[in-house]
Amino acid sequence: MSMVRKRNAAVKAYIPTNARDNQYILAEFALTEQLLSQLPTQVNHSGSINYYACYQTLANLLFTLSNDYGIKNSILVANDKLVRVRYSQEMHQWQTKQQIIFYYDPNQHVLQNSFFDANIKAKKITLVFLASGTDIRVGAANFHQQVKILLAHFAQQLDLPITSIRIRDHQHLTYDIFAKNKGYRTSQAHKFRPIKQRYASQDVTLAENISSITYAIVDLTLDHRIAALVDIDPAATDPYNPLYTYLTDTFSLVAKHFNLNNGALIANGLVPIVRHSLHDLVSKVGELQMLGYNPKQSPCGIVSRWQAHELVDNVQLIFVANCHNGEEKNYAKFVNQIEQAMHLFATELEIPTEKDPLTLRFHQHVAYNLSHNN
Repeated sequence: MSMVRKRNAAVKAYIPTNARDNQYILAEFALTEQLLSQLPTQVNHSGSINYYACYQTLANLLFTLSNDYGIKNSILVANDKLVRVRYSQEMHQWQTKQQIIFYYDPNQHVLQNSFFDANIKAKKITLVFLASGTDIRVGAANFHQQVKILLAHFAQQLDLPITSIRIRDHQHLTYDIFAKNKGYRTSQAHKFRPIKQRYASQDVTLAENISSITYAIVDLTLDHRIAALVDIDPAATDPYNPLYTYLTDTFSLVAKHFNLNNGALIANGLVPIVRHSLHDLVSKVGELQMLGYNPKQSPCGIVSRWQAHELVDNVQLIFVANCHNGEEKNYAKFVNQIEQAMHLFATELEIPTEKDPLTLRFHQHVAYNLSHNN
């Protein structure tokens, strides 16, 4: 494999100005018997409980408070599914057995809705708040504070202990690494400071015991041109093993060359879910590929998951930051290292970067339980 000289990454990353910002906040709490006793339910003729009035009461309270506090997009989810949010010019929702995905444009869409099965008691209630406007990253701290104030009143009106609510703030920025190759020359400097640090600069203080994780996912479309880079025997029981082995070897080599030692290649058709975990873990949960990392521990290396008998449409390349990646109080160097690695990766795979996109989505997450103090 050809190699380029390793360069010192700058303290700022230059991102194309057509990058898309997203922020959404989840507030989760258990649907306990104590909470249920304060909410209306109905017993069916068969003796089973119908929870429609319960869920509707919670949704109506959420929507009323959202209107009071100027939050345009709020959703109640009571079906125990994993909530994910993505950008789209058209608003729509897509559900699987394990997930509910919301597609929206924060600059134009408005949504208040609820998703539940009235005949099933959910284990937990998830309140979803979608940021809106054009300056998502600039306004992230203010949006977080608005949601916290709303949740305090929500808990108060339900006599719900505020400490039982866990808040999860998700932010990601999405862009084509090779936008310049396609003629898009305008860029903006980013330092990618940690969320807690960014919020503190705007007088929004987060809890001391937050868990946080920072990572990036690069989407690689696996077309016939890439598949033709290796010899594939259609008659073999594992015909695509050479392809996935080649991709894994190339990915591992370019990642380590730029000192990116926490990562994964997912080519098994599952949706990768990266989470903060005290112990590193890689597990399959239905349609999800769970990846747990502890950013405070030493890098766990590169892992790879694929199905050798199946050719997938997309491969996800995942880079997870550890405590050393943010030692300069920002993640710009981490992002630059990823871009350098992907430039080399694209060279090795002979990707026509002036035509084909290589999309990077940079994620920053924090989570903590609310308290009376915050």
